[in-house]
Amino acid sequence: MPGRYMPIEELEMFSQIEAVADEIWGMVAKWDFFAKDTTGKQLVRAADSIGANLVEGDGCHHHRDSLNFFHNARAAARETKYFLARCSKRKLILQQTGDRLTLEIDSILRQINAIIRTRREWFVTVKEPEAEYTV
Repeated sequence: MPGRYMPIEELEMFSQIEAVADEIWGMVAKWDFFAKDTTGKQLVRAADSIGANLVEGDGCHHHRDSLNFFHNARAAARETKYFLARCSKRKLILQQTGDRLTLEIDSILRQINAIIRTRREWFVTVKEPEAEYTV
C-alpha cells in the first residue's frame, strides 16, 4: 500500500462520524414512541452503519470486500441524509439542526469517496508489459 496505512478509527473523519451518530442517538432518545419506532430507529441505524461499515471494510483482507463495505458506508450516509430531511419535514428536529447535520454528512460523504478512490488505487492489478513474440 502506498503511503502510510492508518486504521480507519484513527482518522479525524471517524471521530466526526461518531459525533454525528451520537448526536442523532441523543435526539431520537427524546422522541415519543411512534417517532422513535418508525423514523427514529431507521435514522439511528443508518447513522451507526456509516462507521460500522467503514471499520468492517478496513478489516477485510480482500480489496473487493473492503470496497463493498466502503460503498455500504456511503449508502448509509446517503440514507442518513434522507432521514434527516424527513425528520426536519415532520418537525421532529429543527430545520437548522437538520441542515447542519446534513452538511456534516456531506463532508463525510466526500471523505468516504476519497477513501474509495484511494483504496481502488492501492489494489490496482499490476500488469506485466506485453512481450514481443516472433513467429
